[in-house]
Amino acid sequence: MSAAGRSWVTAGRFELMIQNVTTRDARYPIGHGHGSDAIHRDPVYSYAVTQLHDDTGRIGAGLAFTLGEGNQLVCEAARFYAQRLVGKSIEEIMADFGALQHAMADEQQFRWLGPHKGIVQLALASVTNACWDLWAKSRGVPLWKLLLELTPEQIVATLDLSYLEDELTTPLALQILREHQATRRSREGILKTGYPGYDTSVGWFNYDDEQVRENCKRALAAGFTAMKLKVGSRDPDRDLRRAHIVREVAGDTARVMVDANQQWTLPQALDICQRLRAIDPFWIEEPTHPDDVLGHKTLADAIAPTKLALGEHVPNRVVFKNYLQAKCAGFIQVDAVRVAGVSEFLAVSLLCRKFGVPVVPHVGDMGQLHQHLVLFNHIALGHEVVFLEHIPHLREHFVNPCQVKGGVYVTPQEAGASCDLKP
Repeated sequence: MSAAGRSWVTAGRFELMIQNVTTRDARYPIGHGHGSDAIHRDPVYSYAVTQLHDDTGRIGAGLAFTLGEGNQLVCEAARFYAQRLVGKSIEEIMADFGALQHAMADEQQFRWLGPHKGIVQLALASVTNACWDLWAKSRGVPLWKLLLELTPEQIVATLDLSYLEDELTTPLALQILREHQATRRSREGILKTGYPGYDTSVGWFNYDDEQVRENCKRALAAGFTAMKLKVGSRDPDRDLRRAHIVREVAGDTARVMVDANQQWTLPQALDICQRLRAIDPFWIEEPTHPDDVLGHKTLADAIAPTKLALGEHVPNRVVFKNYLQAKCAGFIQVDAVRVAGVSEFLAVSLLCRKFGVPVVPHVGDMGQLHQHLVLFNHIALGHEVVFLEHIPHLREHFVNPCQVKGGVYVTPQEAGASCDLKP
């Protein structure tokens, strides 16, 4: 069994080779105002999908999220990266995946196009997530279970911690994982109760006021205790009026968040965020340009104790490190289909654990992948349970869509990362 692409034996077991790779440009116009925000008025929810095919015909599926045009470019880049996996077993790949991901990110033909951002970073997300999906499927377990069964050493071996060494070294990452092992059992109850969600679809930007009001009522009836409104209008009074509608319907006990999707300049944000404090927001999300760390620091200091949430458009662990060092992020919204996949998500989660900042992911995957990752974060790292964003608009396109009942994510049981799309 020496030929490439055939099963081989190591440590007394068969390991299956990746025979070939394919990519898929999957686009889903959603219409009706769904998904709209202050910047993206007519989005086409899209995935650059990497598919890794092993000897058995098993397929590892990985997603990167875009909003339409350019999705094919991410697919091309993902195909370039994924080709180097052909002829290797998934166990071999994941045994030292951190080093492999570092090497792919430093690929001389592509690094100039990044580094660690843009099309090449999204391509790495797609390939990385396909590897994790195939690894979980090859072991016959959901991704959350695979993650919890790995030793701290195995977890850290999947991570590229370069450029984090001033805050997170390999020994410190291992220490964080080990020190929470003794108390893991006390947090495993989340697997039975499920992870709470929040409704991010009550207040898309293009919805009129009455639709926002009715959506808030439906969210409460469905069991959600937190909901989010899109803001960033040219007329701030529209934002304030709609924010008061949400707070009025939600009542005093529900959590209400607002999201500007980077629309405001810093002077605008300083003004409108002060006025939005009247509704007691749980957070204000993406108030200004995602690269402006110092601008967010100025804003966070000005509106404290109201907190900022950010990360949807933060492309890599280094920028997240800067935000944490600046102490201006109340919540980190790292997205595993935006950064370089599950491995970089875990690196950022470890970094956040060190700084004591909650991870509340943005869900470009519609929560499919992240429902696994938040379980790991809570059980293995001791991250507090906040909630996970829920967006229902692509449910019909997934083979195993996430199940949200009574406002709570039901723990998935199917093998893999829940990212398989229907043909």
